[in-house]
Amino acid sequence: MEAREGFGGFQAWFECFRGCPGRWPLTEVIYRCPQCEGLLSVQHDTERLRSTSPEQWKERFRERERTTNWPYGSGVWGKRELVCPVVEDDNIVSMYEGNTNLFWAKRLGRQLGVEDLWLKLCGNTHTGSFKDLGMTVLVSVVNQMRQDGQSIPAVACASTGDTSAALAAYAAYAGIPAVVLLPKDKVSIAQLVQPVANGAITLALETDFDGCMAIVKRIAEEDGIYLANSMNSLRIEGQKTIGMEIVEQFDWEVPEWIIIPGGNLGNVSALGKGLLDFYDLGIIDRLPRIVCAQAERANPLYLGYLTEFEKLDPIQARPTLASAIQIGNPVSMPKAVATLKRFDGLVEQATEQELADAAARADRTGLFNCPHTGVALAVLEKLVGRGVISKQDRVVVISTAHGLKFTEFKVRYHQSRLEGVGAEQANPEIVLPAAYGRVRDEVFRQIDARFG
Repeated sequence: MEAREGFGGFQAWFECFRGCPGRWPLTEVIYRCPQCEGLLSVQHDTERLRSTSPEQWKERFRERERTTNWPYGSGVWGKRELVCPVVEDDNIVSMYEGNTNLFWAKRLGRQLGVEDLWLKLCGNTHTGSFKDLGMTVLVSVVNQMRQDGQSIPAVACASTGDTSAALAAYAAYAGIPAVVLLPKDKVSIAQLVQPVANGAITLALETDFDGCMAIVKRIAEEDGIYLANSMNSLRIEGQKTIGMEIVEQFDWEVPEWIIIPGGNLGNVSALGKGLLDFYDLGIIDRLPRIVCAQAERANPLYLGYLTEFEKLDPIQARPTLASAIQIGNPVSMPKAVATLKRFDGLVEQATEQELADAAARADRTGLFNCPHTGVALAVLEKLVGRGVISKQDRVVVISTAHGLKFTEFKVRYHQSRLEGVGAEQANPEIVLPAAYGRVRDEVFRQIDARFG
């Protein structure tokens, strides 16, 4: 089928990630290549995009950034031609996602031995995670399909918390039924309440994420519910703007390293795709190195990395504090491997102790990290300690979600109640009687102990 021509005459379509022949419109319900069963990717008309010069693209993006000119104030839709040109203005479902800030972690960087350390705070968005970036594209395309008369009764996802929150919010905004499958008792209360509050059909299954994923794929394949997980390549097109935003925020300079937590691994390939798009258009002239950080208890990509990716086997993920990346059979592993090879990438892991302490240590410098960002920060510490990352390198750590989604993790850490974790950075509350003398003495004792 022919690709649908969209906004400004630009085109985009699905094609096989592995290179099998064939292309399909973005408005067709298809998730895998019919020939090899591999994942699809979204391909754009590169020659058409190159008819605009790099300097013209830069000027266009700058003019649109954070404006109220619908829909370009969004960090995703501000790059509409490079992301998804096939949705009409009235059918775009956007909540002003993206354009999240880069936090110069000056004090933390100096503690770790990196002078130029930044955190991309992707949790500073509508539902509190980077998943909003992909969901605005996917739900917008579904909205376009429904407006065109296609029969799509609902959208559905399996989730460890953040995907379900994003899907529920965007679907509610568009008036589209949403179904989310969560592993029972394996997501935080803050994550669980988001789809509930937004009216999604919320099912807590007595299994893990991989079990939820197996069921939601069957629902999509056999019952016509539209699949919203990252094996749907529309999600990747929105999430790829993270890398684009980073270089734009550095005035088109490329950092030496980007470290990103990895679970289902769609974010790894998305990060690489956005940077490669800019590279192919001449907007940047080099690529960073990418590091995927995994929790030791859910580390199939790390184990594959140890074999130089000769063996890529699913595992049974064990419970981890980094619950959103507790995934043993990541759908996007082949794409992630290809990305890491292209970016001279690394994979490293972090233990429960390491991730909890790294998150708390960073919080002491003004951040408020989710445990998954703790995984990335712990990996950063390891790579700096081994001399892989040098003091003068510019490093960006992707903070995937807001720490307020994981307050129980933080409370239990500072109360030294995390099983198997010694809280080296614990800062519990101090209970005192309401007596001036006792309070004054304790205040000065603590100042002297901590800063004297």
